[in-house]
Amino acid sequence: MKTYGLLGYPLGHSFSRNFFKEKFEKEQIIGCEYVNFPFSDMKEAIDALRGNADLQGFNITIPHKVNILAYLDSMESVCAEIRSCNCVKVEQEKWRGFNTDVTGFENSLRPFLKPEHKKALVLGTGGASKAVNFVLQKLGIEVLEVSRMRRGKILSYSDLDKEILATHTLWVNTTPVGMAPHTEETLPLDFNMLTPDHLVYDLIYNPEKTRLLQIAEEKGAAIKNGLEMLVIQAEESWSIWNS
Repeated sequence: MKTYGLLGYPLGHSFSRNFFKEKFEKEQIIGCEYVNFPFSDMKEAIDALRGNADLQGFNITIPHKVNILAYLDSMESVCAEIRSCNCVKVEQEKWRGFNTDVTGFENSLRPFLKPEHKKALVLGTGGASKAVNFVLQKLGIEVLEVSRMRRGKILSYSDLDKEILATHTLWVNTTPVGMAPHTEETLPLDFNMLTPDHLVYDLIYNPEKTRLLQIAEEKGAAIKNGLEMLVIQAEESWSIWNS
């Protein structure tokens, strides 16, 4: 049995296991399984994964996209540049890291971009934000990073004045704020600054519309959740594992 899986914690919200289960059934792929590896402790996770002789590859989600780097034998150039990994291919007991979030985010974002989307607020500074920042800079969009605490060039939410919120017409949420079951939570933003020129992209897919997206839609902004990004990155992972 060829084993694939998802490393992260917690994994109650996991999209990947159901996606690959349905993919294997629909495409009549036999002899393969996709399982969850719900480890909060990295050492325990590495011991379990290294000891799995059937493991062909695995995805990585919160909170391990950055700390997995120390355990890779090699990584492709994008993964090395952004210092975030969400896909590992296992070949002859060697682990090679990739980042399929980049492809997933870029391909799902492009159809929604308009000429007015020249500046972006990237909300959150975790592993997913690294792929988002990479794509936006590649597309020539000016990026302003936002976190709970101000540090260096990264602003805090309290630093976001009306001018910043108005001129940065692309908002991308890379945090888990608003994810089920905490669906009433949202980020401390002045939503009155949203206009029909704004695009709000939330990487969360459960619920389909987070509170952030609900409010943005009410203000007339274009909205996009993270489901398509997940589908694209999952298919990209499968291609990597079978290349």
